Amino acid sequence: MKLLLTSSGISNPSIAAALEALLGKPVSESTALLIPTAVHPFPGGGSMAWEAIRGEADSPLANLGWKSVGVLELTALPTIRDESWVPAVREADALLVWGGDVLYLCHWMRRSGLADLLPSLTDAVYVGVSAGSIAVTARNCDAEFDLEFVPDGSDMASEADRTLGLVDFALYPHLDRPGMEDAALASIERWAAGIPEPTYAIDDETAITVVDGEVEVVSEGSWRLITP
Repeated sequence: MKLLLTSSGISNPSIAAALEALLGKPVSESTALLIPTAVHPFPGGGSMAWEAIRGEADSPLANLGWKSVGVLELTALPTIRDESWVPAVREADALLVWGGDVLYLCHWMRRSGLADLLPSLTDAVYVGVSAGSIAVTARNCDAEFDLEFVPDGSDMASEADRTLGLVDFALYPHLDRPGMEDAALASIERWAAGIPEPTYAIDDETAITVVDGEVEVVSEGSWRLITP
């Protein structure tokens, strides 16, 4: 699967151009499915999901002028027949995976069956925003934060550090964003020092593309590759 891993959506012309290059055609001729699942654990998550669907959130994604946009809510998928949703996923040009809680998103990706389906979607573009990007990498940099939202008695906490591992590097978004102390470079470097994988720290004007294992950084901002 072709990956476009962003910190804050399609935030500048360089990332927009990378998206169309991966699609192989204009956004206006492409179909997309938006996955808002990751925001549900947060207070007001339902409203945030609606903003993402309507394209009213700060990170540009659903409002790019797609030919069509549908919603794929992962928590619903285990209760419906595969033939009701799998064909739509296979036919979509892009999966738009919204941000939020990495642990919750990975849990429902696995439980819904989407995680098993992703590697077979060779023509589609996976577009991640923040948690949606972290989910496919080698490590959950938000594990400690995500544990705050696990319901009492849930065994989901045992999955906190598990991501889908579709690539062999870690990703830390929102580099040096004001008001996010854990995203300061020094903080990210301390976290990265404790894991065996290389870590890309990217700001909100940066994205990473992965095609056939080839990694490329697309940036109009700042980023850093931190190696073990």
